[in-house]
Order: sequence, then C-alpha cells, then structure tokens
Amino acid sequence: MSDTALLVIDAQESFRQRASWFEVDEAPYIRNQQALIDGARAKGWAVVRILHVEPEGIFSDASGFVRTLDGLSLMPDVEFKKTRHSALVGTGLDVWLTEHGIRRVVISGIRTEQCCETTARHASDLGWQVDYVTEATHTSAITDAHGTRHSVEDIKARTAAVLDGRFARVCAIAEALAR
Repeated sequence: MSDTALLVIDAQESFRQRASWFEVDEAPYIRNQQALIDGARAKGWAVVRILHVEPEGIFSDASGFVRTLDGLSLMPDVEFKKTRHSALVGTGLDVWLTEHGIRRVVISGIRTEQCCETTARHASDLGWQVDYVTEATHTSAITDAHGTRHSVEDIKARTAAVLDGRFARVCAIAEALAR
C-alpha cells in the first residue's frame, strides 16, 4: 500500500435531502470525485470513506441517507463515521493512518468550506502532508449574517486561498495523482 490516502468526506445521500443541494449542479462534482477515486485506486492509495452522523434527522443512521451518494462508485478500504467537522476527531482515523504508514492525505468530498477544510487544517496541524483537491469538493451557496450571498465559486476560491501554502497544497486532480 502507498503512503497516501484519499479521504472522501461526507459524500453521502444526506445532502440530497437539503433544498440548497439543488441550487448547484452536482454533475461536475460527481464526475470529478469519481475520477479522483478511480485515479487513487490505480495508484494503489488507500481509499477512506468518512460519513457524518447525528442522533436525529437526515444525518442519522436511521434515516437511511448515511450512505455513499448515488452515482459514485466507492469501495473503500476503510470507513469512519464522525460526529464533528474534522474527520480526525473521535473517529480513530488518525490511529489508522499512522498504523498504515500514511504520510500524505488527499482531501475531497462535501462541504468544501466545512468538513473538508476543517479536516485539512487538522491533518496539517497533526503533521500529515495535505493535498486539497478543490475540484473534487462540493458545497452550496451561503448567505452570511449581513445578507450577503456567497456563491459556490466564491467559497471554493476563499477556501483555496486560505489553505494553499499554509495548511495544504491546493491542486487539481491531475496534480494530486501525479505527485
């Protein structure tokens, strides 16, 4: 096994239950996420599925939506369920990565600015090399407390700007796979 792991964070049906999901075309994300998964497999990377769970609602195990998004073919090497934004809090992921000699994590999934960004920052702080593949993340527009609407493109650009060179190497799919 390689020293690299692809983290596929929260790419789950729960998000399709939110009205805001349909504001953004999901097809490019699905296509890009699958390309990254397939590329990771071809490279011999570990593929890690991380699902977000909550006690109630669309993120509860009982809802039936805490499963991989339809349209993605994802056969992970390991799966972790999280209850916090960072996939490294309380899941055992950090232990698994260490035990398997993983030195580099490649971040992808849903939401660009939330669980993906938080996991990237946390992984960097814990000493992993982090590649953040913005084109293989997805989110929806956000309206802030002042009524300003931030588009998906704005959120992705902001996330890339604050992570790149500080917490991660922000890169395209091809760049992540070529490294």
